[in-house]
Amino acid sequence: MGIYINIGNSRFQSIRNSEYVDKSGLIAIVNGTLSTERRFSCVSRSRRFGKSMAAIMLCAYYDHSCNSRELFLDLDIARDPSFERHLNKYPVLYLDMTAFVTKYHDDPTIISRIDAQLREDVSQTYPAVETREGDDLMDLLVRITARTQERFIFIIDEWDAICREFKPGSQAMDMYVNWLRRMFKDISGKDVFAGVYLTGILPIKKYKTESALNNFTEYSMVDPRRMAAYFGFTQEEVKALAVKYGMDFEELQRWYDGYQIGAQPSMFNPNSVMQALDSDWCTSYWGKTGSYEAVAAYIKMNFDGLKDDIIYMLAGGRCKVDTTKFQNDISIVQSRDDVLTVLIHLGYLSFDRTVSECYIPNREVWMEMKSAVEDTDWTPVVKALRASETLLQATLDGDARAVACGVDAAHDENTSILSYNNENSLACVLSIAYYAARNNYLMHRELPSGKGFADIVLYPRKNVDSPAVVLELKFDNSADSAIEQIKRKEYPAKLADHSGNLLLVGVAYDRKTKQHSCVIERA
Repeated sequence: MGIYINIGNSRFQSIRNSEYVDKSGLIAIVNGTLSTERRFSCVSRSRRFGKSMAAIMLCAYYDHSCNSRELFLDLDIARDPSFERHLNKYPVLYLDMTAFVTKYHDDPTIISRIDAQLREDVSQTYPAVETREGDDLMDLLVRITARTQERFIFIIDEWDAICREFKPGSQAMDMYVNWLRRMFKDISGKDVFAGVYLTGILPIKKYKTESALNNFTEYSMVDPRRMAAYFGFTQEEVKALAVKYGMDFEELQRWYDGYQIGAQPSMFNPNSVMQALDSDWCTSYWGKTGSYEAVAAYIKMNFDGLKDDIIYMLAGGRCKVDTTKFQNDISIVQSRDDVLTVLIHLGYLSFDRTVSECYIPNREVWMEMKSAVEDTDWTPVVKALRASETLLQATLDGDARAVACGVDAAHDENTSILSYNNENSLACVLSIAYYAARNNYLMHRELPSGKGFADIVLYPRKNVDSPAVVLELKFDNSADSAIEQIKRKEYPAKLADHSGNLLLVGVAYDRKTKQHSCVIERA
């Protein structure tokens, strides 16, 4: 057992000793690529979606220096026809690039250091294979394969850590590109490697390494292919965990669900779910990481109306995005679509590929995006967000005048960043103004109700003793007409299962006076 070669299965054993959700079906997909033209795989996901855990699982499964049968017999992979064929059959190289970047952060010789340390470790494992002066790692691996007929599995976790941390065009970046080309593009690689598996945050094909890595099949947040279900938790998995730990599934769903990854319509952030189960409390476990700082910087750019899009998504909306133009290089962000695509890869937005739309997936991410907005100079929006609790309380108190004033404050005609010329834009402003309601209410936009659609419905969460609220919005019309529409379309009947009080709220905007009016009735 070495440091970088044949690391054994003890780390996966520790994972199995903890609460483990079976993601071993991933192994069957990788098995299907071994010793084929598709043997080179790269999985890109945002942080905390289980990339490293999966890499450790693959190490334990393939490593021929250990016996991992008992670790996998009760998992899905054990029922796959390929299970026995590849179990503990390969020498495995494992490299965690973040460890090297942390140690040699600004050292231009980082790549030669990596190659030397791996070469030394491999030589100790194969002492009978001579090492010649001037050898690099690939020379040694070619010689080992020729002598032993063994073909390697090479797993690199966070392969793009150097691309994220070193400046584009730096000596280290150029050396890294050449090293990757040497390892994986050289014709010898097809003889040496039975399989290569990389993980990263961003896809790789346009990372100024296209000639080095265009032979890789990519599995990304935008196009996850058959690996969609293996990074993140499905609804069924979280429901089972909620029952086991006695937690409210709907609360877990509100905080951590909402990622649409490929064919999987509802994926949860796994790290946050596990932390919530451990602490018995749902809150944001996102943390202000380096990616948070990047998000705050990106949204300040305001390319092509980006600011409007961010606010619209904070209000619960969706935005069109073209993910095909991004060069997969965080140092080259040149348009609104680039920013939104970066945010998808970082996990701050979810992507519905069927309609090419992005949106904020859940409350946890919503809070982080709100914090990022508060770090900008978008003063009117920040004021509206911070005044939200006051507006909600005025609504619950039935203070129509205070509500009208609060909405006026949320929309300052001279500084509004949103176009304000129809009921939809009014609904967007109201969704921002009432953001504090999300703590105790489920907020629905355009909820089907009776004979039409209510613009906004606030439905109390479980164990919340507050009235339900139906808001009808009118542009260049009266607040009274909004109340009449609520009654005419029988919106309250749709909330018949709500045992508490019900508030009917009509909000109108007069374009001539540039003032809002409000009427509140109790039903």
